[in-house]
Amino acid sequence: MTNHSKQLKIKKSQIILPILIGLGIVVYLFASNFDLQEFQKISWTQHTLIWLLISVGVVAIEHLFFALRLYILSDTEFNFRKSIELIFIWKFSSAVTPTSIGGSAVALVVLSQEKLSTAKTATIVIYTIILDAIFFLIGIPILYFFVGQNIIPTADAQFFGRFGAEIILIITYAIMLIYSILLSYGIFINPQKIRSLLLLCCKLPFLKRYTEKAENLGNDILLTSKEIRTKPIRYHLAALGATFGAWIGKFTLILAIIIALVPTLQSDTSLILLFYSKLQTMFMLIMFFPSPGGAGFAELAFQAFMHGYIPDMFALVIALFWRTFSYYSYLVFGAIIIPNWVRNRWNERNDLNNKKANNS
Repeated sequence: MTNHSKQLKIKKSQIILPILIGLGIVVYLFASNFDLQEFQKISWTQHTLIWLLISVGVVAIEHLFFALRLYILSDTEFNFRKSIELIFIWKFSSAVTPTSIGGSAVALVVLSQEKLSTAKTATIVIYTIILDAIFFLIGIPILYFFVGQNIIPTADAQFFGRFGAEIILIITYAIMLIYSILLSYGIFINPQKIRSLLLLCCKLPFLKRYTEKAENLGNDILLTSKEIRTKPIRYHLAALGATFGAWIGKFTLILAIIIALVPTLQSDTSLILLFYSKLQTMFMLIMFFPSPGGAGFAELAFQAFMHGYIPDMFALVIALFWRTFSYYSYLVFGAIIIPNWVRNRWNERNDLNNKKANNS
């Protein structure tokens, strides 16, 4: 059985580093692209305030959808309030770890501290990875069908341009498709075969150092398979619905900020659909970037994806609001919530040890 009961430790540098990277890129972009005339075109009106407040509300709705998914996947062992708290910690973990990890490794540690069985802990984390992948694997082809190559940056966009984005998108889609198929086959069809395949791959000289991690993942797949096969169809549909709601909320947040600063787009449905398509594609690329929470890359990618549609100056301001609402805010909330959460878990563990000692 895989042991995930390590102690969660967050260093100050893990909070400061992504902030410095993200703000450093923003400062660089403002310094190199600042245009006073363009900046003065931004209208700070009642319309702007209303839509920024709507954006804050969308962040809350997105959070509630993620909490609902955790509530469902835990089989209601976590009440909804506890699920909301744990999503704060999960999102904080995602913000301070590379987006290619996405906080999943830390999530295993967090959930194991909550008196959750090892099987259910593994199920929540692995099935979450699959659900997120399903959203993108289904969504990207559908959006491409409607808007075509416009989902990626124009050829003259800075940072990676059209050809670079196409290559990255194909690679990331292929990687996501492969690991989703393997994980799905493992938990729904033949977990033992996937475990054996993982260990077989680690016999290669350059993969030998990952043998222990592969064995742990194989064990987690075995546990997840045993847990997930007993679930009714409504469990899977509810979890998938919550996943779709949460991710759509992420993109709706940015759309609301865009409308706040570019009011003329509010009535242009076709352009809103195009922007939504671009944002979902952009997030897929951000997922595999190695910086904590995609810090730095997210701001650069947003400017590139919106190039030719939104003035660069507007795009920078929009990106700053977006990252403040959905990224830096979770660094702050996490830094407040996690110490109290760790203290409570520590006290619970001490109380349990004292009871055992008294009974003996």
